[in-house]
Amino acid sequence: GTLYVVATPIGNMADITLRAIEALKRVDLIAAEDTRHTGKLLSHYGISKPLTSYFEHNEKEKAEKLVDELKSGKNIALVSDAGTPGISDPGYRLIKAAITAGVHVTTVPGPSAIISAVSVSGLPVNEFTFKGFVPAKATGRRDFFIAMKSTDGAHTYVMYESARRLKDTLECVVEVLGDVDLSVAREMTKLYEDVLRGKARAVLEQISNKELKGEITLVIRAGGEVVKKDAGDIKEALVEGLRQGERLKDLSARLSAEYGIPKRELYEEALRLKREVLE
Repeated sequence: GTLYVVATPIGNMADITLRAIEALKRVDLIAAEDTRHTGKLLSHYGISKPLTSYFEHNEKEKAEKLVDELKSGKNIALVSDAGTPGISDPGYRLIKAAITAGVHVTTVPGPSAIISAVSVSGLPVNEFTFKGFVPAKATGRRDFFIAMKSTDGAHTYVMYESARRLKDTLECVVEVLGDVDLSVAREMTKLYEDVLRGKARAVLEQISNKELKGEITLVIRAGGEVVKKDAGDIKEALVEGLRQGERLKDLSARLSAEYGIPKRELYEEALRLKREVLE
């Protein structure tokens, strides 16, 4: 059989290709992240096919069963809740398992939140990097953005974030990357589609009093600034901070944002210097 990787709408039900409808009508089984969600789409287009759930917590055992079905000659469509399967969702495990088993895998292309957000961002995208989901915890989030500081020239990054964490994330962007250019795309293709573009501080101000809902696709133009990485400069900055009585945790966090060096590394160096130089 064949595994069809089928892109579905990211919001507007009309954003589905004729070929996707045809593929969903033709297959023997549809593997979906959320069968109720996909059921509504199928019902809208008058498609009546068996649905099976395939999501993060059952993916390993389910992938094996679905590959067995494919090997027995059945055609299966893989869909995600929105957009193109296999990108920041469990779909890639099934795709990989099918390829490993020698099953034919083909794409039925269509909507993608990443490409949609990038295309209307107004930022240069001759090349860009998709970073997946922004980490939920503050420390992980900070390190996530520190990694975008670069001496190799400015670069465009795309990532997913939830509306409820967007304010914290933009505050972190301003703190770590500065007042960079960015775009915040929300409810894309839906009735209340909203795309905010501009400098990070201005966009942060715009959303401060808004009650946001839904998924966000964030596009950031970052890097390109010259970051001093001379060991002597770093040591001098650490010693100066220690002499001023700055806490190790605060000092390593501040210099991590400034130099683009992991906090743990700076913390350990500060600890060593505190023992050697100041005691």
